[in-house]
Amino acid sequence: PDALDDEAIEKPSEETAIHKGPDSKPVTKKRKQPTECFLSQPEETPGSTLKAKKRKKKKISDVLEKSPPKPGVPEDLQNLLSQHFGTKCSVIEIEELKLPDSSFLPANDLTHSFSSYLKEICPKWAKFRKNHEEKKSVVMLVICSSALRSLELIKSMTAFKGDCRVLKLFAKHIKIKEQMNMLEKGVFHIGVGTPGRIKALVEQDGLCLNSTKYIILDWNWRDQKLRRMMDIPEIKKETIDLLEMRIIKLCREGSVKLGLF
Repeated sequence: PDALDDEAIEKPSEETAIHKGPDSKPVTKKRKQPTECFLSQPEETPGSTLKAKKRKKKKISDVLEKSPPKPGVPEDLQNLLSQHFGTKCSVIEIEELKLPDSSFLPANDLTHSFSSYLKEICPKWAKFRKNHEEKKSVVMLVICSSALRSLELIKSMTAFKGDCRVLKLFAKHIKIKEQMNMLEKGVFHIGVGTPGRIKALVEQDGLCLNSTKYIILDWNWRDQKLRRMMDIPEIKKETIDLLEMRIIKLCREGSVKLGLF
């Protein structure tokens, strides 16, 4: 037993190694356990993700900036409606939501001012304006992307509109009740505004489209970020909702003509 004990003492274990120090005394050191090596990845900071997002947005603007301005044509609107309804409607329903070619007015070829475009597509405007006596309605409805753009279009149609009455149909600084009261009490010939407010007025029976002859979409104009009205998701959705809710039916019946400015 003594011999075995001596052997056990002399033989170093796997865990330890014996070294002699300067004073010849044995020093026992524990071997280091091997550590696993991981490749460290830089942590994503909120700043770095924000920069990545900013770059993405810039790329979209770059693409729009480089793409030549192509005037909108009826086919563009038809394709947009097909893409939108294609996922949730049957083939028969999509066919019912298709706009007939006869419902489109000539599209703007980008050479017109707003007044000259309206004069070209509405040669009988004087007659329509004179005969219009219905309240809660307009002869012409102009749909655009913002309140500011609505004001620009109202100013730029001066040469066309003459002395006819124009109503602002957007939400900025104007309450919906105010617009409903004005439509109920007076006769207006042209309404210019955003799809969201126009849709709300139609839904609340403040605006009736049965007397409307012309609907103009401000299709080609681009904002500071180079987006057209149909490039802005909220405006696009509200415009399609408005078309689906009432305008497509009126176009199919032949009472409304659509223009892309």
